[in-house]
Amino acid sequence: MTHSETTAESHVRSCPEPVHDTRNAFRPVLLDPSDKDGQAALTALRESGAVREVHDRIDDQLEELVRCLWPGASLEGPALTAAVTAVCAGVPRRRYGTWVWYPWSGRLVHVLPAEEFRLVRTDRNRDKITRAEQQALLGRRIGVLGLSVGNSAALTCVMEGVGGSFRLADFDRLGLSNLNRLRAGVHDLGVEKTVLCARQMYEIDPYLDVEIHPRGVTEETIGDFFGTAPGSGLDLLVEECDTLWAKVAAREYARARRIPVLMDANDRGLLDVERFDEEPGRPLFHGRADGITARDVHDLDRAGALEVLLRIVDESRLSPAMTDALGRIGDTLSSWPQLASGVMLGGALVTDTARRILLGAPVPSGRYYVDLEALVAAERAVPAGTAP
Repeated sequence: MTHSETTAESHVRSCPEPVHDTRNAFRPVLLDPSDKDGQAALTALRESGAVREVHDRIDDQLEELVRCLWPGASLEGPALTAAVTAVCAGVPRRRYGTWVWYPWSGRLVHVLPAEEFRLVRTDRNRDKITRAEQQALLGRRIGVLGLSVGNSAALTCVMEGVGGSFRLADFDRLGLSNLNRLRAGVHDLGVEKTVLCARQMYEIDPYLDVEIHPRGVTEETIGDFFGTAPGSGLDLLVEECDTLWAKVAAREYARARRIPVLMDANDRGLLDVERFDEEPGRPLFHGRADGITARDVHDLDRAGALEVLLRIVDESRLSPAMTDALGRIGDTLSSWPQLASGVMLGGALVTDTARRILLGAPVPSGRYYVDLEALVAAERAVPAGTAP
């Protein structure tokens, strides 16, 4: 049992087991300590025995906040204390901000209010991303379909502050073989991938809006994933699923709704960009699928689906390792080979491109390769200190 506390006031009674079943919990509870209801809820929570760890570093966060607000000021000692007191505007520090309860881990964490929290958390993005741009990005909703490569993309977007609302879809649960490329632990085995990803995102920013679709997308649910209520639509789709029908159907929905689609193929750093927001008549997959529809692929057998997938990704440009693997999947290989380095690279490529698209920068449709084996070549390396 661990306690990270700054004062005796934050000490809570703990017991080894939570009071509720939290196996599928993914959304934290936000408690306002400045009002009576919030105080009562905090007291009840602390007395419940469900809290395993309390983390209260609000003093440090407030000091970071004033330094972010006045980076040119010399704030130390009494001047720093006075600046923090002014920011709190009469609210005692123990009651300032929000207490966040994470039921799946038993952690109770004290953080700044939403606007100030995000200002500090993204301050070191400046001015690669300006504060005005950061605010604009937080108003956008991103859908992520498929949560292996998609997990890396979603988490990198959250870390960078690209998107404030997310919709996650995947029908699978975390297996041991997924740990070669997903940032998770052995204690997460068996957890739904949507739940796992949402938890990780909320632990970075508890003020997010994350919706999960743990059954993936089907003919019955795909409309809900894209949003049916006014104002609930996606601003951008990250498509990283393995199911051919879902790949095609998601693009049909995105094109009809003028939503841009990004896909990292996790081979040779291939990033696929389809700007259906700018080109609503654009053929799916840049025309490589010959006008194929979701209905056409619905009942394809494994061989037929593989043939279409190879047309989509352009078999002639696959890496040698992936080309070699194609004929061995289901025989000497259990599935598509993927590496953590490629997945992390994909998260970076998707996030950088998503940010520029959502901010209105010119990013044309197309296929882009960031092939590390070509860029960081093994041959003809030049020794340090010598001329090329």
